[in-house]
Amino acid sequence: MSSSNGAEDSPSETNALVEAMDAKLMMATGTGDVQQLKHLVHRQEQDSNMMVVVMAKQTASVEKPCPQQRNMDPHLLALASSGSSEELQTLLNGENSQATGHGTDGSLTTLRASSYGGDTEANESILAWMTAQGDTALHVVAACSQGNNLFTRFREAKHILVEQNNKKRHPTRAERHAMTTYGDGDNFLESTRIIYGKAKHLLFVQNNKGDTPLHCAARAGKSNMVACLIDLASSEGENRIKELLRKENKHKETALHEAVRVGNKDIVDLLMWKDSELANFPEDGGTSPMYLAILLKWDEIVKTLYDKSSHGKLSFSGPNGQNALHAAVLRHQAQDLAKLLKWNETHLCPQNKDLTTQRDETGSTPLHFAAAVKFLFRPSNICRQVLEANPDALYQPDHAGVFPIHVAASAGASWNVDMFVKRCPGSAGLCDAKGKTFLHVAVEKKEANVIRSVCRNLSLSWIMNMVDNDGNTALHLAVEAGSLQMFCPLLANPQVNLNLPNSRGETPLDIAQYKIPEDGFYHALNSEVQICHTLRIASAVNGVRRHGHLKDNKTVRVKHDESKEMEAVKDSTGSLCIGSVLIATVTFGVTFAVPGGYVADDRNNGGTPIHARSSGGPEERNCHMCPQFSRAAIYEYGIYLETSSSTTTVAHEEGANLGMVIFSICYRG
Repeated sequence: MSSSNGAEDSPSETNALVEAMDAKLMMATGTGDVQQLKHLVHRQEQDSNMMVVVMAKQTASVEKPCPQQRNMDPHLLALASSGSSEELQTLLNGENSQATGHGTDGSLTTLRASSYGGDTEANESILAWMTAQGDTALHVVAACSQGNNLFTRFREAKHILVEQNNKKRHPTRAERHAMTTYGDGDNFLESTRIIYGKAKHLLFVQNNKGDTPLHCAARAGKSNMVACLIDLASSEGENRIKELLRKENKHKETALHEAVRVGNKDIVDLLMWKDSELANFPEDGGTSPMYLAILLKWDEIVKTLYDKSSHGKLSFSGPNGQNALHAAVLRHQAQDLAKLLKWNETHLCPQNKDLTTQRDETGSTPLHFAAAVKFLFRPSNICRQVLEANPDALYQPDHAGVFPIHVAASAGASWNVDMFVKRCPGSAGLCDAKGKTFLHVAVEKKEANVIRSVCRNLSLSWIMNMVDNDGNTALHLAVEAGSLQMFCPLLANPQVNLNLPNSRGETPLDIAQYKIPEDGFYHALNSEVQICHTLRIASAVNGVRRHGHLKDNKTVRVKHDESKEMEAVKDSTGSLCIGSVLIATVTFGVTFAVPGGYVADDRNNGGTPIHARSSGGPEERNCHMCPQFSRAAIYEYGIYLETSSSTTTVAHEEGANLGMVIFSICYRG
């Protein structure tokens, strides 16, 4: 023990110094000094004037480094992938030393890590080695098995035929069966049994994705391998079979999901025969095998899942809160839809809510999906089936307050809208979160066929003047859109009020006037102009506001960003000028290029038009008409410049003037 002056003191000297001094700093540097310091503290614990600071030097415990996860030995991986059962047996029995860096422990080949010395706990079986994806040797054999692979079967059948030809004898019954079925992959099945015999726990090991060897075999569509793995699990008891079959990966999917996804009915039959409740997993509402089968249109598998499931042990759930009925509607599967609606009444289990009213993450029911399915001349049969199964679903909104009738209107499914209104007349007045009826939605989406259908239906007159949260009727929105196709049916309906103001005090005539620029050019046949003139003819009135206020409001509505407007003018000027020049060039060419050409100079009347002597023939008439058609094209192009270039006065004037100039030049020519 060292004192503050750096000299070493004996135990007796230390005691003397402590008795002579009121305070002393002491430091223990070794294990023995620590014990002395503890003894001193024990002796002087009654002395309140003494303080001892203990700084013990701890020796870090030497921990054995954990062996890192090793990649699978290349030789083992090659044997597992190729199904070489005999060589695999030799390797695992320790009779072959080709595996890099490993020795034997009598019966099972093991790796000796030299850095661990002779510690037997550091030794690990090469069967414990995995690939980068976490696959064991059993995963590799299950995924690479060629039991149902056509190429391997053909190769094995060809080998049998060559052998029989060399021996000049007829094949046996077993060999004939092998030639017909092209082999059954017995070498992979034997490799599976060998690996399982050496390490039984690998049957339940999951890789990085959570897949067991059974998942891999089902995904590869290997029915023989699936049966082999199930037989191996059965040797451990019936409970172990269900544990293996119900094992879920990180996507909460069992081997049944993989079999359904690849459409292998044989594997589905086998799995359902071993566990009739397997189609009920996952139980927490994830994607069910039934949902996958309907989504992928595997009709036979759908029937198998239903027929072989225990009563009340069949899940219809799907991702994002959907169910199998959503999938059937999306895939337009009328037959599956009829089955599901029937099963919905007779085969409903506790975790399956009423399929017709169950909502997904957006709040959409199957009827929301079905409402968007439209046909030209009749209502959707799918929509009709879902509606008849539960008419109350028509009154169930999604999270945005949108009802199925709004969805049908936005999709232009006018026949579905008519069916909804006939079945449930009150549904016509349903409003979404913005206060819009399905008629407002049809105008917003510019579905003129829905608007025409509604305007012809006299029983819907009571919704014509319904307003949204902004006080707009459907007529307000149609005038705002500037569409004659939507405006005319509404105007023709006598129940539509032309003078209702919205929340801003604007009538449809006010909005129509806002759409027409006060300055600049516009064509008389422009839809906004025609709408405004038509409303005036129909005796529509403006809102009750002072003229100056109306004009100020109009200025605010039509005000645009000048910088963006100038950019639009710059972008359009180039293309418009090029079009004008091309039209002028073609016009001059047609004017001076006489049809038929000219007579050669070395002949009589050289240089004169060939058709100059013909009077009133079709060629002459064409010759006179071509310039007229060209002038008409120039004039129409000038009108196009007026109406479609830019909404600013400058753009209108430049477009109109350019068209008129070109027209004047061509006309004078």
